[in-house]
Amino acid sequence: MDLKQALLLLGFLLLCSGSHGCEIGFQSVKKQCVDIDECKDIKNPCGNNSVCKNTNGSYYCKCEQGFESKTPNFTATTGQCTDINECLINSTCNNMLCENSIGSYKCVCPSGYHKTRGDVSCEADVDECLSSVCGAHSCINTPGSFICNCSSGFSNDEESSGPCKDINECKNATGVCGPNATCTNSPGSYNCKCHKGYTNYGNNQSKCIKITCEQFSRDSGLHDNPIKLKDLESQSKSSCESLTDPDGEKRTGEVLMENLFTSMNEILSEDLIAGSILLSRFLDIVENSMRLIGPQLKGPVTKMETDKTNAEVAVRRGQTPPTGSVILSTDSALFNTSWETVVGDSYPGFTFVALVSYKDLDSSGDSFNKISSTLQEESDREQGNITYQLSSNVVTAVVSNPKTKHLPKPVTLIFKHVQKRPPSEKESKSMNYSCVYWDEAEGAWSGRGCERKWSNITHTACSSNHLSSFAVLMALYPVKDTFELVLITRVGLILSLVCLLLCILTFWFCRPIQGTRNSIHLHLSVCLFIADLVFLCGISSTHNKGACSFVAGMLHFFFLAAFCWMLLEGVQLYRMVVVVFKTTIKHLYMYMVGYGVPLLIVIISAIAYPQGYGTDRHCWLSLEKDFIWSFFAPVCIIIMLNSFFFIVTVWKLAGKFSSLNPDLSNLRKIRGFTVTAVAQLCILGGMWIFGCFLFQEKGTLVLLYLFTILNSLQGALIFIMHCLLSKVVREEYCKLINQMLSRKEKKYSEFSTNQSSNSQQPLRSDQNTGELKL
Repeated sequence: MDLKQALLLLGFLLLCSGSHGCEIGFQSVKKQCVDIDECKDIKNPCGNNSVCKNTNGSYYCKCEQGFESKTPNFTATTGQCTDINECLINSTCNNMLCENSIGSYKCVCPSGYHKTRGDVSCEADVDECLSSVCGAHSCINTPGSFICNCSSGFSNDEESSGPCKDINECKNATGVCGPNATCTNSPGSYNCKCHKGYTNYGNNQSKCIKITCEQFSRDSGLHDNPIKLKDLESQSKSSCESLTDPDGEKRTGEVLMENLFTSMNEILSEDLIAGSILLSRFLDIVENSMRLIGPQLKGPVTKMETDKTNAEVAVRRGQTPPTGSVILSTDSALFNTSWETVVGDSYPGFTFVALVSYKDLDSSGDSFNKISSTLQEESDREQGNITYQLSSNVVTAVVSNPKTKHLPKPVTLIFKHVQKRPPSEKESKSMNYSCVYWDEAEGAWSGRGCERKWSNITHTACSSNHLSSFAVLMALYPVKDTFELVLITRVGLILSLVCLLLCILTFWFCRPIQGTRNSIHLHLSVCLFIADLVFLCGISSTHNKGACSFVAGMLHFFFLAAFCWMLLEGVQLYRMVVVVFKTTIKHLYMYMVGYGVPLLIVIISAIAYPQGYGTDRHCWLSLEKDFIWSFFAPVCIIIMLNSFFFIVTVWKLAGKFSSLNPDLSNLRKIRGFTVTAVAQLCILGGMWIFGCFLFQEKGTLVLLYLFTILNSLQGALIFIMHCLLSKVVREEYCKLINQMLSRKEKKYSEFSTNQSSNSQQPLRSDQNTGELKL
């Protein structure tokens, strides 16, 4: 009851009480005081949510059910009714939810549940997802509720169970597309159209970055580049320019990659990469092309294989950069790095990593075996003259991160060796593998920034703090001179020098054997004597480059001269047997062949490659650029010619022995000459055949000892064959020895006679000199 109603009631009561003297609550009716029913006569005397009860002379108010007052029974002036919150006082909802109302309450089920029959409890969860509350987006039911899992480009910002609304990614002009592109919003997506000169490599929801195609127009320094390499450059440049032109023709990354590897396969199949400059250009084109193609590939992992190449590329896209490790592998290598290294400092919305391996790339020759000056200095400092050869396929590692010269975390490459052969015990102690990369500045393999982690028979693991094209080089250590080899060489050469000196004296002074063939033997012995003497004294004079080159040139000349005199011996035997007996060769012609031909070969070799005389280990011909064949080629030719002459000679000689009236004395003499000549060719020629295999391949221990023994004892063998085995020479030796002995006996006899006669005379002094005389 409000104040206005209370005043009206009070006035009404006072009025009634003043009539005819009735008390308050009564009124005069026919001069009698009658009770007033305030609950009827006064409109709503108790106020809202209450019940009025009339009494004799008064009334009282009582709150309705669900309401309460501070006093149980009250009048309009003493209280009012307020709602009772039954949910707090005495709720009978059990496991249901209690909801209070004005004057009452009700029991309800939680959202997502429904009541059982009888409305006394709540049953299982309701699956709201059956009614497609999330529309086209996926719905996830939860106990008593649901969650709308919005597709990419949509969100439910207010509540997870609310509807999904499109996100306008283009609100911020410099947002997802960056300042170098025009952003166009679409339901659930957006599109970035790059400005001219910028590209996102076909990833239309990534930021656009500036790109240039100058790397495909560099001058390689060679004007006669192979046409197919030029075509590869033009093809890569065209693909690059189409990326920077928004309206240009676009090809998928898969098509571009297939075209690239087809061209690479043709170039490698025809061995067109000859020389370090072309190799540098080829590897540079491949690396830059993969930087263009990699981000355009659609699949997360792409593999490509041809006859000469093998590659694997991994691509990741998204609003946030990927993390963790990434491993790529081909048939010859494995590449292990982290996505953080691949991404680098900036992430435009995509990233990629690629591994490309080249099969049989080392078939191009010496350009692949070049090493940098730094690696060469380390080799010389540690082990002396070491040569290297590729022991793995070459691989190129490419990532989207443009800053790969100094990586914060090294990458790992595991190479598979080309050859799977277990080394011998001796090789295993000195075998070494080096991890290298192709240095374009030096045009050679360099080990800077590369470290070998471990190595076994089949694989080598490398670590590098930068990315480029990598490989494994196997160090070929020179065969060390053991004490036994040095001893055999020196003792054998000294013995050969003594025997050759005896041969020279024999051929010079022994009159019965004088003739054309004897002259050939004399010059052969002189050439070998000088060659062995130079070899013994100067083969190790590597400290002086000029002297070492001179020694190598002398050895080249005199060893070739020895073989030329051996050729003359074969020609002489051929003329004696096949043409006519006792045929001689003019000395001028012999000198022209025996000394002129070797001199001409040495002059041409020295002019063609003067650095080939003398190596870092021996004063002999270098193995580089196959310079050693300036000696082996003439030797092989002479051996083949002499073999032909000796076969014909033996065949003709056998025919003459079977004739009716052979000249046996001459035939036996020629037969003896032929046997010794054939033996000489077999020994001296075979020696250098062993040497050929020894220098061209990694010689075995057996070949090494055979070469050393035959080389050091060649003088002794010639002395045995041409002197000791010759009956005429033996007879002359016997005569000479007898003469020497007879002279000695005669001198001794005369000395003894004079001594006995003089002993009988007294000593007397010369008066002029004062000296004693016999």
